[in-house]
Amino acid sequence: MNFPRMLPAFDNIPLLMKSSLLMLLLIGCLTYTSTTYAFQPAPEGTTTETVEEEVVEEEVVEEEAEEPVTLESVDEAVGAVRTETDLLWTCIAAFLVFFMQAGFALVEAGFTRSKNCVNIIMKNLMDFSIGSISFWAVGFGLMFGASPTGWIGTTDFFVDGMVDGVLDNWEFAFLIFQTVFAATAATIVSGAMAERTKFTSYLLYTIGITVIVYPISGGWAWGSLYNGSGWLEDRGFIDFAGSTVVHSVGGWAALAGAIVIGARKGKYAADGTVTPIMGHSIPLAALGVFILWLGWFGFNPGSTTSLDGGNFARVAVTTNMSAVGGCVSAMILSWIMFGKPDVSFALNGALAGLVSITAPCYDVSPISALIIGLIGGVVCVLSVLFFDKLKIDDPVGAISVHGVCGAWGTLSAGLFAQEIINGTNGLFFGGGVSQLITQLIGIGAFFAWAFGASLIIFLVIKVTVGLRVSEEEELRGLDITEHGMAAYPYLQSLESA
Repeated sequence: MNFPRMLPAFDNIPLLMKSSLLMLLLIGCLTYTSTTYAFQPAPEGTTTETVEEEVVEEEVVEEEAEEPVTLESVDEAVGAVRTETDLLWTCIAAFLVFFMQAGFALVEAGFTRSKNCVNIIMKNLMDFSIGSISFWAVGFGLMFGASPTGWIGTTDFFVDGMVDGVLDNWEFAFLIFQTVFAATAATIVSGAMAERTKFTSYLLYTIGITVIVYPISGGWAWGSLYNGSGWLEDRGFIDFAGSTVVHSVGGWAALAGAIVIGARKGKYAADGTVTPIMGHSIPLAALGVFILWLGWFGFNPGSTTSLDGGNFARVAVTTNMSAVGGCVSAMILSWIMFGKPDVSFALNGALAGLVSITAPCYDVSPISALIIGLIGGVVCVLSVLFFDKLKIDDPVGAISVHGVCGAWGTLSAGLFAQEIINGTNGLFFGGGVSQLITQLIGIGAFFAWAFGASLIIFLVIKVTVGLRVSEEEELRGLDITEHGMAAYPYLQSLESA
């Protein structure tokens, strides 16, 4: 603050005094005017007393018009609050699951080479965008529409929220929640087919999974959640949040795609040896896993679609216990097998635990959830090595994490479910093998449908528009050849060499 520059303003003292007096006079005039106006008498024919009496009379009339408080009116008000709270929770859970799209994108980008990052981002962006339209228009109806046979829905296409001629906001809440689930099933395929798939072909398959593959089989297990029915749920099949309905469907579709498209160039030598193709950013992959972990607290607890007496908190605990179990067991097994604790296996182990608990999360205790996760982490590591032996190239381990561990999680419900928790005992708690058999039937049915239907879709795409990019395009990277830009311009020329 340059205070000395203000001093010349005080040189002309007489002018300063005149200006001050003029300002004071002006303020005084304004004050007198406003005060005089405030004390002017009211216009003839009106009095303040009359106005006050009219206001009092209006309040009395309004009070008399109000209905008396009764038990029925209280119950109705409480019911309205409960309904709106359930709507809020369902939508918040849907928003968390939507955030998983970012997690999938980062995991896939981190575990693959930098020259394909733009392509991966575009795939994750478009499978949600196109999948949302496809599922809203057709998939939702096939999954949740009226289904006399329990095999396929026949109503509720192009969802508009109208129920019996009345706008029902619950339909919108249920739609957005189920839409993000459908997008999850679609985006799982992206990782297994990364770095060599034509972008246009991927878009075509996204429509296929969100219109046909996912919704038809999903209705078998979840159709009665809305207007439909399902032959598997009628048998007592347990898959609370989608180990099989969502994750295994995505995993088996990914398996079909990886088989049809073939391995990346240089992945497998003629003598059967495996050449690791390292991803470009473990930090990105790790951030993606943590985002997915967070999103899973919407995926599993949110599947209550209500506060459900607080049961969503119990589901959050079982979800977390399985995740940490999978992370720890995968880290330990990789340490034993490779001499060092492998962070990529530990990260996928956490996802394996999350996928494993998604089916039984509502039916098991925390200690059972921990055991399920511990086994899931081991299954994931062994499965990744198994598919490498078969020369099925899966850059991010999507087939193992989602397909195989999804099947394990669905099976575990037949082993660890407890009647005291949700009315059903699994094999380990005296329930016999009946529930286990039902779970096996569900696993087999979903595998046959998802793998078979996806195999047909991929083969049709391969012989028509083509499924795989050329060898030159794969070498240069899909960022440049498919999208005309690079995620890391300064690395592009080095990595493509």
